[in-house]
Amino acid sequence: MKKILVLFSLVLFVTAGFAQSPLKPVKIDSLVTISLPKKYTKKDTLGQSIYSGNAQYGYMVVIRAPNANNNQPLSKERDLNKVLQDYITGIKGQSEGSTQNVRDTTIGHLKAKTFTLETDEGAGKQLRNFIIIYTQDVTYTFEYYYEELRKDVVKDEYKAFSSSIKLSQELKRTDQYLSNKKGLSPTLKLALYGGIPVIILIVILILRRKKKKEQEHH
Repeated sequence: MKKILVLFSLVLFVTAGFAQSPLKPVKIDSLVTISLPKKYTKKDTLGQSIYSGNAQYGYMVVIRAPNANNNQPLSKERDLNKVLQDYITGIKGQSEGSTQNVRDTTIGHLKAKTFTLETDEGAGKQLRNFIIIYTQDVTYTFEYYYEELRKDVVKDEYKAFSSSIKLSQELKRTDQYLSNKKGLSPTLKLALYGGIPVIILIVILILRRKKKKEQEHH
């Protein structure tokens, strides 16, 4: 995933205008398909495949990045959440921008993270909508880049792009993390295990008072 972060500064560029280009389905691999502009480019570098193209209002990028061969499977959902949050933090730090509308979504059987990165390098605000899908073997990044001035006109185009992501039925939630058991959060564990001694102490005090009152009556 670290390689992905380095590449974002290389694959994006500012264009004077976006040419109208209809979208067509493109097979990223045997598991993932998405619609891209008819005239898109594909580059393979550092083991990653980068697809990009100009649409009518925005610039679309898809990155397929294989994870390390020795990548260990994630155990629980919170492990996946941490991986995705670290990814967002890395993107934000590298671009010196601010993240907005960070939320979880589901695509096929998989959990995905979406967010918007806002940057301003002096030529007006630029927005980048991200959709991140992590699996043990591959991390997929889908990006839609546009200028803030076009914010009101990009909605339909972005929806056509994002909703066109199709995943194979072979991809299951276990390709992201192994156990569906939620378990107890660290905060809840602290509250629970920290509260038990307090409860025991209260019970002991009540029993002592009760015993003392009984002795006084006798």
